[in-house]
Amino acid sequence: MIRNPILPGFNPDPSICRVGDDYYIATSTFEWFPGVQIHHSRDLANWRLVARPLNRALQLDMRGAPDSCGVWAPDLSHDGERFWLIYTDVKRYGRTTVGGASGASLRDFHNYLVTCEQVDGDWSDPVALNSSGFDPALFHDEDGRKYLINQLWDHRPGQSRFAGIVLQEYSHAGQRLIGERVNIFPGTPLGLTEAPHLYKRNGWYHLLVAEGGTGWNHAVTMARSRNLHGPYELHPHAQILSSRTRPDAPLQRAGHADLVETPDGQTFMAYLCGRPLPNRGRCILGRETAIQPVIWEDDWLYTEDRVGMPVLEAPALPIPASPPRETEARYDFDGAELPRDLQWLRTPEPDRIFSLAARPGHLRLHGRETIGSLFTQALVARRQQDFCYSASCAMEFAPEHFQQAAGLVAYYNGSKFHYLHVSHDETIGRHVRVMSALPDSPQADAFTAPIAIPDGRIELRVEVDFERLRFAFRLGAGDWTWLPEQFDASILSDEATQPGLPNFTGAFVGMACQDMAGTGRPADFDWFAYRERAYRADPTRD
Repeated sequence: MIRNPILPGFNPDPSICRVGDDYYIATSTFEWFPGVQIHHSRDLANWRLVARPLNRALQLDMRGAPDSCGVWAPDLSHDGERFWLIYTDVKRYGRTTVGGASGASLRDFHNYLVTCEQVDGDWSDPVALNSSGFDPALFHDEDGRKYLINQLWDHRPGQSRFAGIVLQEYSHAGQRLIGERVNIFPGTPLGLTEAPHLYKRNGWYHLLVAEGGTGWNHAVTMARSRNLHGPYELHPHAQILSSRTRPDAPLQRAGHADLVETPDGQTFMAYLCGRPLPNRGRCILGRETAIQPVIWEDDWLYTEDRVGMPVLEAPALPIPASPPRETEARYDFDGAELPRDLQWLRTPEPDRIFSLAARPGHLRLHGRETIGSLFTQALVARRQQDFCYSASCAMEFAPEHFQQAAGLVAYYNGSKFHYLHVSHDETIGRHVRVMSALPDSPQADAFTAPIAIPDGRIELRVEVDFERLRFAFRLGAGDWTWLPEQFDASILSDEATQPGLPNFTGAFVGMACQDMAGTGRPADFDWFAYRERAYRADPTRD
């Protein structure tokens, strides 16, 4: 069975394509490097991460990009010869103050194209396409011509920022857009029209877009036309998938969809969704990817229940199953490359922030900028993919003063995290404590009392059960020392924020190191482990 979400934990904006019997989904990575995640499956139920194609500076450099900017909404397609990947690199989301009022009218969206014959190969240098809006996609028409479509951004006062969907032809020979751009779809009254995809079926051009924003009002809207440039006739139901009228649905925020057809002609829709916490209503796992079968009637698309609801389960393809997702991982850092589950922030120069060769069998993080830096911070982490999990690491770190710190962090962005770290000061010496960045509290930064510890190796541990987070540490093989405080894990979500700031990613857990004196004091991590588990009423009782 397909059990949704198929890509749990911060895998939004899915773009799906099929090559023979193989299916691929590309999802957004925002400020996390390398850019774009591509998963592979043969049964549509079980998926494996196979590539992060944007992995060098010429393709992607996000240093200075604000939180939740960077890579938005990749579009993955295949024309029978090669893969085509279109993506947006967002440089400015915009939160300015003019005359005492906040606004976000001016934004920078740069759209690029890369190609590769193998999905896990060396992708090409990027071709700059345009900067007129975000969520670009490439449509391959039956006559071999190609067209770029994207959301059009309008910064002018009194205008809708989401000004419709524009289409323009792309010349592969010239590696540029040609002809005039045409606004083919203005959207519906639901508004916030974005994430376009085009398909050709039975002589109809079918346009799929997302509307309603990426929160609780999210939806998939459909329209069609006999002519590529329109006009486009709206679907009889307008929105063909949404949870916005069903607050009781387990999958919320459903929208931003893409279609794929199996060899026998069955159609599936991949889309993003969110799973709210039962008690707090916040989606600490971020925006995830789900998939379900859909049906065609009179050349219109419908969900199987005809009411447009996302489903938790659906039949998988009747072929040998792909391997299921691993729910437990331990990283011993014995190889020459960072394990694929792990990512870092923004910089295309990883040698500046970590090394697997400086001390064999260890991940060395070089102390760099603050944990909220938009440029060069040494933070290596993996996605939180479960409501309840355990994570831990073993670290050696000898700080000399209070500007040096390293440890284990549960992280959403620079303004939302809980950080169990080791540091040093002139009064207490080497110590461990927690720093929390709180987005919905008058106290932006909060610290627990420092606990003095001797020199030497230390193990750090975090336990998360829905909205509850607890930290512990131990030295040697002794018992765990649990910090008395209980922390709010629900702040690691899109919903916990201040107005006007972008929040589109998800929670991570990992390792970090800072040297705010600029001397690069390193921390060595022997291993890092993550394990999905059942709920525990008291995680301190193993």
